[in-house]
Amino acid sequence: MAINKLETISNLFEGKEIRSIWNAEKEEYFFSVVDVIHALTDSKIPRNYWSDLKRKLINEGSELHEKIVQLKLKSNKDGKSYLTDTLDTQGILRLIESVPSSKAEPFKLWLASLGKERIDEVFDPEIAIKRAIDYYRNRGYSDKWIEARLKGILDRNKLTDVWKENGIKENYEFAVLTNEIYKTWSGMKASEYKAYKGIRKESLRDNMSDVEVALTDLGEIATRELAKKHKPYGLKENKKVAKAGGEVAKIARDDLEKKLGETIISKKNSLNYQYIEQKTLREIKDKDDEKQA
Repeated sequence: MAINKLETISNLFEGKEIRSIWNAEKEEYFFSVVDVIHALTDSKIPRNYWSDLKRKLINEGSELHEKIVQLKLKSNKDGKSYLTDTLDTQGILRLIESVPSSKAEPFKLWLASLGKERIDEVFDPEIAIKRAIDYYRNRGYSDKWIEARLKGILDRNKLTDVWKENGIKENYEFAVLTNEIYKTWSGMKASEYKAYKGIRKESLRDNMSDVEVALTDLGEIATRELAKKHKPYGLKENKKVAKAGGEVAKIARDDLEKKLGETIISKKNSLNYQYIEQKTLREIKDKDDEKQA
């Protein structure tokens, strides 16, 4: 099946992520079946649940498995894209009939709302912006924070445009330059900053205070203006400019912290849940050995 103009989207149903692909030509969504199963059943291993259900449907002669389309979706575990079983809206509605769940009706209503929202946003992009604002407000962010966050997104895009003009093409190069800015002003790379705040795949900026967001934006804006002025080319030269931009934010941070008498780097995040590290097999075995001793 020819799919073009694909856009990967992460929608949330009752806080559960539903990875999806929007086909602009057909004006249709394709949803990760495993994610839908997880949302409907709260299964701890939704992949196994779907594997068993798919086998059952095949044995019963159901045509649903023939509607499955494998598309590349980004994994929540390692950030890489893998071929994933997906179904379009009609396929998902048929799937729901095979999954006993009290969430079936709410899920159908949620599903029905998506297509209209997506089409409306094509004609009026302001709807998408308003939806983002409502999302942040519902999560307790202040209007001041939201304003800074949205402006930061625009400024970030302006910076990446300048980097592209200066010979930066690969994703890892953008990551290197971004880390240079972060490390210079905060002392941590983005991954280290996330670990410090106790987050993983979540957006780092969505878990920053307004001061942290402001300093991040300052570092990127300074980098952009310096790059426009000096026109460095390639990763090595742009890295020097990224560090210089980060130093502008570092000076502002040091000055503010001196006046405050405390650090502005916070471990606080905006999560309403907590990650619990899984014990290693070695630790579990040691525990079992202790019990048997």
